Amino acid sequence: MCGRYAASRGPEDLAGIFGIEVGVPSAQESQESQEPNASRESQEAHDSQKLHDSQEPQGSQKSQEAREDPGPLVPDYNVAPTKEVLVVLDRPLKDAASPRPVRQLRRLRWGLVPSWSRSPEGAARMINARAETVHEKPAYRQAFATRRCILPADGYYEWDTGREERELEVEGRRKRARKQPYFVTPADGSVFAMAGLYEFWRDPTLPDGHPRSWWVTCSVITTEAETAPLAVPPQEGPRSLADIHPRMPLMLTPDRWDAWLDPRHTDTAELRELLAPPPEGLMRAYPVGSAVSNVRNNGPELLKELSGPEEGTLF
Repeated sequence: MCGRYAASRGPEDLAGIFGIEVGVPSAQESQESQEPNASRESQEAHDSQKLHDSQEPQGSQKSQEAREDPGPLVPDYNVAPTKEVLVVLDRPLKDAASPRPVRQLRRLRWGLVPSWSRSPEGAARMINARAETVHEKPAYRQAFATRRCILPADGYYEWDTGREERELEVEGRRKRARKQPYFVTPADGSVFAMAGLYEFWRDPTLPDGHPRSWWVTCSVITTEAETAPLAVPPQEGPRSLADIHPRMPLMLTPDRWDAWLDPRHTDTAELRELLAPPPEGLMRAYPVGSAVSNVRNNGPELLKELSGPEEGTLF
């Protein structure tokens, strides 16, 4: 699964990688958005007003689509469920002369809330969608057909439980398994483009026109973890991603980005072909400190590679 990841690339870097046309602030806007007297509340109101630039689902032009100005977001080395994250999506602009989809960088909340939900309380449990069933599950199938996105990441964290600890869990003993976190990232240092979906949800408790009346949330698609050897394995420990965890985020290689993001591409059978796992041997995994297990910890030091699993944790 994917329950935690790192994303340190800024909007300008992502614009160059993905060919972003809308949503990257100018240098002046970035500076102004980070001034001490610019309150979070006023920034959100500004973002909500700019949402009128995009077409909304089923005529809801006043909806709070993804916050368009992602400038205030800083590098996040411990992205957790319900946080706001940067995503790449293609969507026509409202009132534009051309109906063509425009590539945009948006800010969404991680944890999908289906459009038919009565409340957003279950969002933290819907951070992942399985590639095998995403086309048929009620919570995801419409988004899979028309609202697909990419969540750019440096890589993701996964926790491995040692063999003896796993045996204790299987036997039902009351001993909490000790787990070693690993960071999984492309071996060549490129962006980890996680396949995702996004959805709109209307808060029925708020009046029309309220800046928080519409939510836009997202989910990461996962697939079976690779059993092939890692491109760069750790000095000791797991030899493949499947040795760490049976699931992994579905990484889209650049040749699939355009087809995945295009909302005009709605043929379910063809879309499912894009869910094929990437070529084997692209990933590396290495142990990191257990500090990442606490979401309050955040900084580049979380990505520091350890020479081996932490003492007293595994092996």
